[in-house]
Amino acid sequence: MEILAVSDVAAQYYYDYYTPGRLDRFDLILACGDLDPGYLDFLVSMAHCPLVYVRGNHDDRLLEQPPEGCVCAEDRVVVVGGVRILGLGGSFRYGDGENMFTEWQMRRRIARLRPSLWWHRGFDILLTHAPARGVNDLDDLSHRGFQCFGELLERYRPKYFVHGHVHRSYGVNIPQRVQLGDTTVINAYDHCSFLF
Repeated sequence: MEILAVSDVAAQYYYDYYTPGRLDRFDLILACGDLDPGYLDFLVSMAHCPLVYVRGNHDDRLLEQPPEGCVCAEDRVVVVGGVRILGLGGSFRYGDGENMFTEWQMRRRIARLRPSLWWHRGFDILLTHAPARGVNDLDDLSHRGFQCFGELLERYRPKYFVHGHVHRSYGVNIPQRVQLGDTTVINAYDHCSFLF
């Protein structure tokens, strides 16, 4: 399965400079938040494959205007082609917003998912907007990662952890991929493709 992950900005290669057939090779698109619903509508229409998304810290509008034809994975496990995707959108709380959470609030969201995680026997991909604390995050409050994401990775050992939020343009030392035990961590800022 070939997967396209997108986050934070519309990928020019797949949007502004799109040519027919460019998205045909993908079996799944994962959207990690802070993307215009029109962009997501475009991707799912042109790619002819499922698009699964979570909301970013700037995506309050998606609560009332979700992108058509896309699957919201917020606070649940979505299964696509046998791949189990756990979705937890939003960022660390640094202001007001429906999609900003404290560490305690994010832990509570995860605790509510325990029955579903037991039923699905874990998950293969953790799909979030924010990174995990100490893995691709920054020291400022607005780009701090969640400690509980690291604990999820340690407990369930998914194949991939795909997030956005930390723009790779913020600095030269922000990696797109890192290995954390059994899990490949992907910062999907702009876009990134990978095989499952």
